[in-house]
Amino acid sequence: MPTIRVDVRAPLNLGVTLRPLKRGPADPTMRLSSRTAIRATRTADGPATLSLRFDAGCLAAEAWGPGADAALRGVAALAGLDDDAEAFRPAQPLLRDLVRTQPGLRLGRSGAVMEALVPAILEQKVTGSEAFSAFRALVLTYGERAPGPFDLWLQPSPETLARLPYHAFHPLGVERRRADTIRRAAAHAARLEEVAAFAPDAARRRLMAIPGIGAWTAAEVTARALGDPDAVSVGDFHLPNLVAWALAGEPRATDERMLELLEPFAGQRGRVIRLLESSGIRAPRYGPRMAPRSIARI
Repeated sequence: MPTIRVDVRAPLNLGVTLRPLKRGPADPTMRLSSRTAIRATRTADGPATLSLRFDAGCLAAEAWGPGADAALRGVAALAGLDDDAEAFRPAQPLLRDLVRTQPGLRLGRSGAVMEALVPAILEQKVTGSEAFSAFRALVLTYGERAPGPFDLWLQPSPETLARLPYHAFHPLGVERRRADTIRRAAAHAARLEEVAAFAPDAARRRLMAIPGIGAWTAAEVTARALGDPDAVSVGDFHLPNLVAWALAGEPRATDERMLELLEPFAGQRGRVIRLLESSGIRAPRYGPRMAPRSIARI
């Protein structure tokens, strides 16, 4: 199997950098720790499994499958090695401290638009546990084994997803609205994959041309697939409260207030959000949390 080694002159925490790509603790497509990552993916050349290990300033990568060489070509982007993290020098005290204490956080680019889009659609308007469960069930039911020795799975191909009737998603806990959005996006997968080469604003416009994909979903995709440093997931259940609590000491906020607080960091708002999410800071919780639902038995 092909391998490469890359000298890394800046701090790198693979676990923090690649965490947005892992959908829940039981994601069958990925394994992740602070210094290692193993990921199953589809490339233009075919399926691949990519194994990364970072140690003593060296990133070692090994890959299996028909898409192995393509996966290795994307290693630097995936690990955020071309991310200009050092250019962000905020004056705000908390963010200045987070930049200092999290030097290994980088914004990676997977370049895999559909692999970012499908789980993002599953995460629309539901709890994280619901979305993670549905994603795992979708992969294990309609995906396929990934190449290599790690017993990982590939997400279902767009062709498979486009052919599924909407009711095939029902036993997975996915109602017709999200099912139809996935099927619709899969039918336009070739056009959507092109946005990996677009500027983030243009990518969001094309994504949002698909009915059922709004600003929140488009931002989730540009953050993961394009490494967009300014991605803000407007419409998120928790994010406004986190931003307001961390930056202004306000336990609750609207999207409008969140955007107001992030405005001084325009161009780097997505990086600010990643720093806050990785910091362990949490807004106080009041009242009941959003309850999981189950439609699989309906």
